This record gives sequence, C-alpha cells and structure tokens, in this order.
Amino acid sequence: MYHARQQRQNTVASTILLHNIMAVKPNFQKKKKRKVHGAAFWDKEYTNPEHLKLSATESGDLAKFMRWLGRQESDLFTHPNARVFDAGCGNGRNLIYLAREFKMRGTGVDVSSAAITQARRASLDLPITYFVSSAGKPLPSEDKSQALVLDMMTSHFLSKDERTALRDELHRILVPGGYFFMKTFLKDEDLHTARLLKDHPGPEAGSYIHPVMGVPEYVYSEDELLSFLGEKFLIRKVYRSHRHATKGGAGKRRTISVYAEKDYGIARG
Repeated sequence: MYHARQQRQNTVASTILLHNIMAVKPNFQKKKKRKVHGAAFWDKEYTNPEHLKLSATESGDLAKFMRWLGRQESDLFTHPNARVFDAGCGNGRNLIYLAREFKMRGTGVDVSSAAITQARRASLDLPITYFVSSAGKPLPSEDKSQALVLDMMTSHFLSKDERTALRDELHRILVPGGYFFMKTFLKDEDLHTARLLKDHPGPEAGSYIHPVMGVPEYVYSEDELLSFLGEKFLIRKVYRSHRHATKGGAGKRRTISVYAEKDYGIARG
C-alpha cells in the first residue's frame, strides 16, 4: 500500500513538472529594429533607402528658379567663376546641375557622410568641394564670396538658434546683389502638419518629432518665414504648392519656395 501511494505521488509530481515546462514557451518574438536618428538615419537612407525616395536629378523647383533668374538683369551668374553654396547638399544633385548647366563652382555641406561620399563620386570632373558638417554650424566659405546660396529642405531640421545662425551665415557669404533660394515645408492649410503638431509635439512651438526619423522638425507659416528672412534679405518672389486637401482628406505636404536677394546697401545687423 505504501509503494502504491508513493507511485501515485511520483506520477502527480511528474505531471505537474511536465505541465510547468510546457507552460514556459520559448520566446520566438522577432526583435524590433533599433531606430536610428539624425546623421545615422541619413547615412542609412543614402546607403540602403527604406523610407525616402532620394533623387539623383536636380530639383524642379531649383530649375524653375534658375529660369526666373535668367530673366533678371544680373551678370553675377554669367561670370566663369560664379560660386554657389548648398547648405544641406545631400548627394550633390543640385550643385552638379548648376556646375554642368551654368558652369558654376560649388561648395556643399551635409551632415551625412554617406551622402557626401556619393556626391564626391558623382562630381569627379566638376569644380565642387564637399564637407561633412551640419548646416547649423559656421559655413566653410569666405565673406561675400557666393553669387547664389541654397537652403532646400534643410533648415527645418535645425533648432531655432541654428536656423538663425544659418540665415546669418548665408547672408555673410553672399555677395551684395546675390540670391538666396529657399524651399521648406509650409504650415498654412496643411492637414499633415496639423496632425504631426498635435500627435508628436516637439521642443518648441511650431515643431514636431518626426515619427520615422525621431528628430524635431520646424514648420513655418508664410508670414513667419517671410518676416524671418526679411530681417536680412529682400524678398523677390514667393511660390507655394497647391492646397493638398480634397474633401477633407490630406494629400502631399505643402511647401513654399522663396527667392530672396542680398541688398547692395549697408548690411543690416
């Protein structure tokens, strides 16, 4: 009788142990990809794009600006040594376009070393110099040395102080009578921007944390942008993309392009 009771107890203990072992299932969950931010994000996108479509051809908005510029009475851009500076040049596509089509000498900075590597490789036969650096830092260019400066979808990644520093640096390196072409996102009547500002608020008013890149982006209204640029430049022309809202739905992000000129007069502080 004792042996029978002992056998039953052993059987029960074995059953409980087996149940406990089976209850602890192995963890086969797929590890989440670690998000990369800032320069690391751009290096990854230029090396193996997942989120953005990065073009190797010039911006259509820049080509439009250059056609407008060709109709202005200025000899700054027909000079064989006319220079252009691109703050946030990426793979160099716009500097390459300006060097080939207008014989301009270019300088570009970008925070992504992968982008600069691609730019240098594509510009071997052209008079273009590239630097790995943030557009929010002092620019590697002499005072009054550039006929044209560009900020194309770059400064909205910068903080307030950095945006002001970049504007002032572009003014510093631009020759009197030279032009500044800027393109950025536009807040006015943009449903995407309204959603991002509400759902992912950033560190300053008018900014949000980009849900993919994980970095702050700032978005201007038209009045804010023109007031900001008008402290240093003469505003010559403004183009806005269409209101991308149909029947209450949101389409593409709205953008604004500003054509500005550095005054020939005494530089304003």
